[in-house]
Amino acid sequence: MTLEQIKAILPTLDNVEFQLENGTPVPEHFHVTEIGVVTKHFIDCGGTVRNEKVVNFQLWDANDFEHRLKPTKLLHIIQLSEERLGIEDAEIEVEYQSETIGKYDLHFEGGRFVLKNKQTACLSNDACGVPTDKQKVSLSVLNNARCAPGSGCC
Repeated sequence: MTLEQIKAILPTLDNVEFQLENGTPVPEHFHVTEIGVVTKHFIDCGGTVRNEKVVNFQLWDANDFEHRLKPTKLLHIIQLSEERLGIEDAEIEVEYQSETIGKYDLHFEGGRFVLKNKQTACLSNDACGVPTDKQKVSLSVLNNARCAPGSGCC
């Protein structure tokens, strides 16, 4: 989800709700403690230099049980960060505390924002020799194939 997408969704909501991908809700008294831009300049295992930029939201579960972040307030925080930090539209990455600070992709499903688990990946499979997944073929397809002796199919 991008910053422009969340800005379009927020005015349609009565409440801001987040949940983890496994269905566990982020407590409704959470705070958005930071919005910023994270830039990552790196080289992958294949030698390609890369630049990534994401808009970072940090959610914090405080003991402030009376706190409820309303959509208009979050929209105001986003607009303030755009003005003061010069933030442009980009994918959103959310930081949220679990055993350590977790990083999540953000989606919107069923009226709430969902923190989707992020995974690491090799960005240069061909350069570092990671084998590609073998194509899976159903045995029923193979049984229907007609191989004649000398046809070269076997």
